[in-house]
Amino acid sequence: MAQSLGPKRWIRAGPSKRTISTITDKVLEATSEWQNRPLDPVYPVVFIDAIHVKIRNSQVANRPIYVALAVTTEGNRDILGLWATDGGEGANYWLQVLAEIKNRDTEDVLMVVCDGLQGLPDSVAAVWPETVVQTCLVHLMRHSFK
Repeated sequence: MAQSLGPKRWIRAGPSKRTISTITDKVLEATSEWQNRPLDPVYPVVFIDAIHVKIRNSQVANRPIYVALAVTTEGNRDILGLWATDGGEGANYWLQVLAEIKNRDTEDVLMVVCDGLQGLPDSVAAVWPETVVQTCLVHLMRHSFK
């Protein structure tokens, strides 16, 4: 006959707060290095758009995450950066993002593909005056059905 070992006790095993802090610090260091790395001097195409995600700080709120994805001269994809902000998507914030990309050694972009955000072509032209701004085909189709 099997002997009972008494009530099951659940032991919560997991990393300590100190371990989590150590890991977080290492990740933040690597993230900072990645965010500030030098970029290529020329990109044939850069895709920019904002995605809206729910972020919990003191409360849950929808926040835009600005994304810049490039195609390199070798044909590879390169995420240039991700930027989070509290406000809505706007051309002024995109101007700051594009200026940061330029300040990280990107002297020229041949084409920027984006949505139809008002003022965005002007923001692109302020950073790279000769860059062609192309509205994304998906955004063009979406707006044509309105």
